[in-house]
Order: sequence, then C-alpha cells, then structure tokens
Amino acid sequence: MSQPTRRSHVLRIPALTRVEGETAVHLKIQHNSVTEARLAIFEPPRFFEAFLRGRAHSEPPDLTSRICGICPVAYQMSACRAIEDACGVTVDGQLAALRRLLYCGEWIESQTLHIQLLHAPDFLGHDDVIALSRSYPEHVQRGLRLKQTGNALVELLGGRAIHPINVRLGGFHRTPTLAELRPMAERLRTALDDAWDTVRWVAGFEFPDAECVADFLALTEAGTYAIESGLPTVLRYGAGAMVRSFQLQDFSAHVTEEQVHHSTALHCRLDSRRYLTGSLARWAVNGHLLSPLAREAAREAGLGEPPSHAGESRGEACRNPYRSILVRAVEVLYAVEEASRIIEAYQPPERPYLEVPARAGTGHGATEAPRGLLYHRYALDDQGCLTDARLFPPTAQNQGAIEEDLRRIVQRALDRGVTSEAELTRLCERAVRNHDPCISCSAHFLELEVERPPPQPTK
Repeated sequence: MSQPTRRSHVLRIPALTRVEGETAVHLKIQHNSVTEARLAIFEPPRFFEAFLRGRAHSEPPDLTSRICGICPVAYQMSACRAIEDACGVTVDGQLAALRRLLYCGEWIESQTLHIQLLHAPDFLGHDDVIALSRSYPEHVQRGLRLKQTGNALVELLGGRAIHPINVRLGGFHRTPTLAELRPMAERLRTALDDAWDTVRWVAGFEFPDAECVADFLALTEAGTYAIESGLPTVLRYGAGAMVRSFQLQDFSAHVTEEQVHHSTALHCRLDSRRYLTGSLARWAVNGHLLSPLAREAAREAGLGEPPSHAGESRGEACRNPYRSILVRAVEVLYAVEEASRIIEAYQPPERPYLEVPARAGTGHGATEAPRGLLYHRYALDDQGCLTDARLFPPTAQNQGAIEEDLRRIVQRALDRGVTSEAELTRLCERAVRNHDPCISCSAHFLELEVERPPPQPTK
C-alpha cells in the first residue's frame, strides 16, 4: 500500500477584493481545528524610516504623507506633532482648530470610502461596489457625495485632496478666509443628513456573532473625542476591563515590535499582549466624549450607551468586529458635525504658522487615523537633521488581533460543519475587511492557502 502524500490546498482569487494592499491568508487545520491563522503581508518594505534619516526636520510631514493616499493627513499630523514636540513648540488656538478641521475631512472621506464602497457589499451579498450600485444606487450615490465632501474639505485646507501640500510645521503655508469656508459650511449641512441616513442604513445590516479577543488602544483627550492628539489609553480585555493611560514618550516601552517570517510588516504587542486600535477601540475608550448628536446616532444604530469614564460604571464596549461599520458610520456623522462647529467658530489667525526652530531632541506624536492610532518618533541633532525615525502604522499594530479573529471565525465555521474553501475564503476576507486594513501602509487578497492533514489511506 502506498503512503499518502501530504497535500496543501491553495485557492487563488485573482480579483481585487476591497482591501487596500496585497496579502494572503494561510490557515492550518488539523482534526477540524484551526491550529494556525496567518495574515501574510508580502508587499515589499518601503524603508521610510531609513530614508528619513539625514533629512531636515521640516521634511517628514511632506515625505510621510506619501505613505498613504487615503490617509495622508494622519501621517502629516503625526509627523508635525512629533517634530514640534522635539523642538518644544505647541500649536494651539485657531491653527490647532484648523488641523482638527482638516483631519475631520480625512475622517469623512476615508471612513465613507470603507463603509460605502469596500465594506457594505459584504453585508448585502455583492462582490463589489459596481454590483452594489445596481441594487442600491441611492446609497452608493449618497456615499460618493459624502466622500466628495470630505475630499473638498481636505483640498480647501490642504491645497489638494490627495497628499496635501499646504501643511507645514507650526501650521499651514496659508490659512483660509471666512469667505472661503462659508460655502463649505453649507455643504456640511447637507452632508449631515447624508451621514444620518448612512447610520440608519448600516444599522439595518445583519451582523454575525463574533468577538474580538484583544486589548483596546486609543488616544484620549479631556473634553473631546480624540482625533489629532491625546494620550494613549488602554482598555484591557477580560474581567474588570481596566482602563489606564500612559505618556506618549513611553509608547515604545509599552508597544514592542517583532519580525515574523510570514509578514513584511512588524507585529506589535502592547505590554506583551495582543491589542487592537481603530473604531472599536475609540468607541470603547472615548464613546462618552462623542457629541450628544453622535451618541443619539449610536443608540439608533444599536450600539447602546457608550462606555463611561474610567472608575465609573462602564457601558458595554462593542467587541463584535462586524459591527465596527456601525461605529465608523457614527464617527462620520461626528466628523461632519465637528467640522461644522469649527467653521462656525473660526476666526482667521494672525499668522498661518508658528516658527519651529530646530534643536536637538526626541519628539513623539500620535493621532487617530481612521484605521487606528498612528505613532511617530523622531530624534534630531542640533542642526535639526533626523538621526532616527520610528513609525507605527495602525494595520501593523492590528495584525495580531486580525489573525486571532481569523482563527476564531474560521473555527466557528468548522464547528458548524462548513468545509468549503470558497466559503472559508469569503469568511476570511470579511474578517480582515472588518478592520479596514491598509496593507501598503504597513490587504487585496490574492491567495488563500488552507493546509490540512493528508487523507487517511483506505483499507
């Protein structure tokens, strides 16, 4: 009797599948149990940290914005905050408000892109937004309107919608006039209706049961929903749901990176534990700081009351990754409302920027990109040249939590008797898309590999 050979089943998916970047998923299944789930990121390293060394301290905001065409503002703002921190400069007043306004534009366009064009097809049985537009044309058109509003806001403040050129250390090359902002205020009033309709539409989706088993990490800032600044704050998974914050300069003491053989992005651990950044983390840590209107939208969406302050009775943190689309819809509504508030209170500053003279030092900056916390650290010499640069993109931080989601979701399917590789592929893609990953920053699926033990020989 011949010995059976070990087999590896590979299913190739040639079409792009609504995730920014390239990756593969490898599942190892033995005796109907998922023993390994890997998110294999195989895009080549981009070496941004290396080629930032030796650059002038004024260059990182423009250079790092090229890392991502969807979230360039996040990179610019984190870079600005880190360099300004190293140089001892604090941007406040109307310049800080304009930065938040610019970031609101990015939240509107990026979150809407994910909700309407990339994620919604999963819940409505369509392969892509083209098919979705045939069944739900009014919803797709609404999504495009919202995204165009976000793009227009980024273009107005940043000089162009992609890779803005008006941002600089200390503020902006040029600040807008009241007359320039007035038409945007009118446009945002229409966008608020579209955002409400999006919340109600998404609330009607069917959400499979699932749980994200990871700590949550998000920025917090007193009195406001953190976007462009704040302290890293952890909500621990498990009994007690302990909440604690730490100083930004201690980020690398808590968050460590390690290379894994299956990924060109580094895996991160938070105090040696798996963790997740992004919309679910922000809702769990900061939900109580949303505006009354946004909290009303969250209740209407089925998210319930937001978790309250640490030390008080906390509401339920949403841990179902499928329901992250609900939080994103609420965050879009909040960003539209917040942008309107900033414009209404705007008074042009005396100068478009503060001087940021170079000096030796190490600076830290973090902001909340739509996909999660983005941390930059730069070391400068006394001439203002960068001697070191460290960037922690959200998707790299989320890899471990995504892999655990994959393992748990596929295991649940196997327990229900699902063995079809086509169905497992669909489940894996949905599991990853729940987190809106940007693989190029740190995943279009091209290949799913399922490894199973060889079949037993027949007697």
